[in-house]
Amino acid sequence: MNIRQVAAKAKVSVATISRTINRSELVDAKTAEKVWRVIRQLKYYPNGQARALVLGKSRMFGLIISDISNPFFPELVKSFDDAAMQHNYEVLVANTDYKSERMGIAVRRMIERKVDGVAIMTSELDRDLLTELYRRRLPLVFLDLGNVQPLVSRVVVDYRKGIAEAIRHLVSLGHQRIAFISGPLVLKSARTRRTAFLGCMRESGIPAGHQMEYEGNHRVDGGDVAMRSMLSQPNRPTAVLASNDLMAIGAMRAITAMGLEVPRDISVIGFDDIEFSQYIRPRLTTIRLSREDLGRKAFDALYRTAEGLAKRGQEIHMGTTLVLRETTGPPAREAAARLPLLTK
Repeated sequence: MNIRQVAAKAKVSVATISRTINRSELVDAKTAEKVWRVIRQLKYYPNGQARALVLGKSRMFGLIISDISNPFFPELVKSFDDAAMQHNYEVLVANTDYKSERMGIAVRRMIERKVDGVAIMTSELDRDLLTELYRRRLPLVFLDLGNVQPLVSRVVVDYRKGIAEAIRHLVSLGHQRIAFISGPLVLKSARTRRTAFLGCMRESGIPAGHQMEYEGNHRVDGGDVAMRSMLSQPNRPTAVLASNDLMAIGAMRAITAMGLEVPRDISVIGFDDIEFSQYIRPRLTTIRLSREDLGRKAFDALYRTAEGLAKRGQEIHMGTTLVLRETTGPPAREAAARLPLLTK
C-alpha cells in the first residue's frame, strides 16, 4: 500500500494526503475526515523517513535524560510524550546513565535521525557537543544549562525555595544537626542543590559544625551507603535531607537496618516527589518538582522555536515546594541531649 493508492481511493491529490497526515490547516475538515477514513480502511502507515525527506522535517524531537531507572525521568518522559502526541510529533528518547560519553552517542544518534529539536534534561554535556548542536542550528531546550538564544530555551529550577522550606521545617521541629546527601558533584544540578542547602543552613543560624555532607550517586544504594557512614559517627545527625527521593529511600533502609526508626530517631526528607514516595511506609516528606510541568514546558518551548512561533528562546522558571508527610518529627530526646544549645 502506497500514498498514491490512498489518494486514488480518496479521490484527492497526493499532496492533499500528505497535508492531511501532517495536520496542515490548508485541508478543510470534511476532506481531512474522508482521507483519514480511507487511511484506516486501507491500513496505510506513512513512511516517516520519506516524509521527512520531502518536507525537510522529521516531526521528531529528541529527549535526553539521565537515568531511566529513576522514576523521576519516566514521569518526565510521559509528560513530554503526551504533549508531543497532541501536536503530531514523535519522541526519540536517550538515556545517558550520567555518563558524558553516552551523551555524545545520544546527540549523534539524534543528528543522524534529523530530529527537529532536542530537549536536554540532564547536566552531563561537554562543550564540544554544545558547540556542535549550536552549529547545526537545532532548536534546543536545556535544564539549568546554557543561555537563552534565538533557538535555545532554558528551564531554570528554583531548588533553593524548596530546600529553604525543608530546613525551616526541621529547625522548627528542634533539629540542629542536619545532614545532606548530595548527588554526584560533577553534575551542575547536584552542585546547585548542595549550594542551596549550605546557604539555607547559614541563614537558619546553624553553625557549620552542626552539618554533615556526603556525596551520593542519585540511586538507592548511594543513600544507603551515605546513611550508614553517618550512623557510624559519634554524633550522628538527627535529620537528613537527600538530593533526590531514591537516596532518601536508601537512607531510610539503612536507618531501619541499624535498628532505628524514621522519624522517631532520624527525620528524612527527599527531593523530587516521585509518585511512589507517597506509598512507602512511612510516607516520605519531600520537596516537590513537578515532572508533569517540566515535561510540558520543555516540549512547549521546543515546539515554539521549531515551528517558528517564537523568534527567540525562552527562560522558563519552575518552583519547588515542601510536601509534608510522615518522615519528619522532633529529634529524639536522647539525641538532642548530646547537642549543645544554639546561640544566635
